[in-house]
Amino acid sequence: MSETIEGGCRCGAVRYRLTAPKFPNAYACHCRDCQTWSGSAFSLQVVAPEDALEVTGAPHLYEMATGAGDERRVSRQRGCARCMTRVYNTNTRRPGVAVLRAGTLDRSDELNVVAHIWVSRKVGGIEIPDGVPSWPEGAPPAAFFAALMK
Repeated sequence: MSETIEGGCRCGAVRYRLTAPKFPNAYACHCRDCQTWSGSAFSLQVVAPEDALEVTGAPHLYEMATGAGDERRVSRQRGCARCMTRVYNTNTRRPGVAVLRAGTLDRSDELNVVAHIWVSRKVGGIEIPDGVPSWPEGAPPAAFFAALMK
């Protein structure tokens, strides 16, 4: 059985519907990029299959390339050009995966944060509860996805 989860930007010009087996778990990323993008100490994100995401409206696309050679990747950020809400992104290093900004979920008050990455960049005063998986930088994919699927 599937659940329909909806969300979108602050002004409503970009909306999405995600079909998933259950309400997704979130993770916190403390990297400098997420701090800058969010204007906060970290960003909360939800991972979903890109083909399970139906987007309406006309999201603005911003592409950011990093690395070189085999390490090159392109992050495709999508957001609302009207209210400037960053809604989700995809990345050439993770084909078929969409990363939603968790705060854009209509039911964001139901989020359960189950992992933290890039804690080497964590702002002082932010506490990670005992038993919640965390990694100094990016997490090993198998361990990371296992934490998200709990």
